[in-house]
Amino acid sequence: MQTLTLEQLRTYAVARSLFTPTTLLKAITKLGFVQADPIRAPARAQGLTLSHRVRGYRAGDLEARYAQLPIEEDFFVNYGFLPRTMQQLMHPRTARSDWSTARWQQAQTVLEFVRSRGVVHPSEVDAEFRYGKSKNWFGGSSNASTQLLDGMHYRGLLRVAGCKSGVRTYAACELPVPVTDVAAAMDRLVDLIVATYAPLPQGSLSQLVMRLRTAVPQWTTDCRAAFARALLRLPSVELAGHRWFWPAGENPGSRQHALDEEVRLLAPFDPIVWDRRRFELFWGWAYRFEAYTPVHKRVRGYYALPLLWRGHVIGWATVAVRAGQLDVQLGYVSGRPPQESAFTHALDGEVERMARFLALD
Repeated sequence: MQTLTLEQLRTYAVARSLFTPTTLLKAITKLGFVQADPIRAPARAQGLTLSHRVRGYRAGDLEARYAQLPIEEDFFVNYGFLPRTMQQLMHPRTARSDWSTARWQQAQTVLEFVRSRGVVHPSEVDAEFRYGKSKNWFGGSSNASTQLLDGMHYRGLLRVAGCKSGVRTYAACELPVPVTDVAAAMDRLVDLIVATYAPLPQGSLSQLVMRLRTAVPQWTTDCRAAFARALLRLPSVELAGHRWFWPAGENPGSRQHALDEEVRLLAPFDPIVWDRRRFELFWGWAYRFEAYTPVHKRVRGYYALPLLWRGHVIGWATVAVRAGQLDVQLGYVSGRPPQESAFTHALDGEVERMARFLALD
């Protein structure tokens, strides 16, 4: 174990994640995993995340270029995008709840239909088979065909081919060769977690490894062993009452981890702020995603974006587009913004960057 300070870990966490902007594919590969979310306030989370890491990124670029890139949209520790080589490790996936014989027959019939069409929109499946409505996960009602497609995608029978007007389209996919070395595959998935969210306190690493039970339910019983191996093989340090872990070959204490003067408004699921445990250890206050919180209980707003400056999250912003212009409402942990011209200049620059990202004049 090496000697580090919390400030060094915090600087390392920000600098390694906010690497020099690059191409879309290289950014996704370097991040390892990009969490997706359908809410647009002012843009989808995946776009907000990539806008800080891809040169000239504009909202919707990922969806527009998805079909040409070797990436997949699938479940990992959450739902999102990851390199195809890593996604294929998780398949063939065996769901924890099996379908009835009748449901499997429906799936096979739909699979043949998809193969005959190449790429299908859920509305085409619904029009062809008219399976009606059924209860969804949220207790409401949705098209049974849409739920069937979701289930087929999860089981690896289908892949997401693209997105049309905000709706996923599907194509058939061939199942990869089954993994023979489960331990090695699990270690690679754990390494992907660490590459995305490092440095991680042990409690957060445990939480994320246990989330692999959704990604690879067929290996649920292997999760604890994979976590135990990670504790032994990953570099770590004891600090602030926690043991912290990061990828092998990286040095959190290196002077190359330098911070810039830019302000950044981060997505609620950005790797820098995703881990709420780490967030509080690093910045000393609790940030919560409040989109699903009743209005009268919200503290910072429907879709508050953490505001990062000089390696510290000093506040938040809610951003909306009104009459073609950005409406940015700011809040600060200390109650007021930093009284420095450098901050004002950097904040103006981030608002301008956000406007370009959203293609606003």
